[in-house]
Amino acid sequence: MADSPDSGPGSDPDGSVTTLRDGALLRLTLTRPDRRNSLSPSMTAALITALTAAASDDTLRAVHIRGAGDHFCAGSDWVSTNAGDRRPRTGDLVRRIPHAGHRVIELLSTIQLPVVCTVRGWAVGLGCNLALAADFTMAADDAVFWEPFLARGFSPDSGATWLLPRLVGVARARRMLLLGEKVSGVHAEQWGLIHRAVAPAELDSAAEELLAALVNGPTAAIGLAKQALHYAQHATLPQAMTQELFNLELSCRTGDFKEGLAAFSQRRPPDFTGR
Repeated sequence: MADSPDSGPGSDPDGSVTTLRDGALLRLTLTRPDRRNSLSPSMTAALITALTAAASDDTLRAVHIRGAGDHFCAGSDWVSTNAGDRRPRTGDLVRRIPHAGHRVIELLSTIQLPVVCTVRGWAVGLGCNLALAADFTMAADDAVFWEPFLARGFSPDSGATWLLPRLVGVARARRMLLLGEKVSGVHAEQWGLIHRAVAPAELDSAAEELLAALVNGPTAAIGLAKQALHYAQHATLPQAMTQELFNLELSCRTGDFKEGLAAFSQRRPPDFTGR
């Protein structure tokens, strides 16, 4: 998929999600830099469409999500969503959000492709949770991760109360969710919130190195390992090991498994094809 001609920065007040097919890598860019890439309803819908299509595309081997300009994502655009005098019907959030922000988080967590986010500047609210739901998040050391829900007078959503305690523990989750503590890229790495923080000038090259390793990895086995990790978050140890067995059976039937064994016996690097 090539960039569409009208997907450049500033061309759409509601923003866009620019998609670019780079070999076996799908790059998704949140493109609304004048609003710190806050997600309009149309951008959220575009993310859902792109990730849903990627989930069934056997030619893809990794997904990369980034923000245009100086910031990653300032979260959902609540200001424009609630603009105007017309009040939504009672239950509007309960009806709408499961098919919007919540669906994005579910797709990131369950798609059997590795997902990498690169974060510059602010990652706020839903934007923060996008980064937490990715398999690997690389951030500039001066980036800021912030869950400002209570500071705005409403309770957390988009998976924050599930993701944060599992990543950083309940005590630090309380600091971020109940006190609204902002976390720098450096501390996010130290806490285990993200994969790695680097100097801003090194972010792109570090992310590309990671993406190259994932694109050239055993894609089916990576997807099955990701699925098992997700399943194990709510399973007992015996249940998790049973799931591992089923996934092992599947991964041992791939061409990449045969290549991995051959490479090991021949003492050479494997040449995985993702099949």
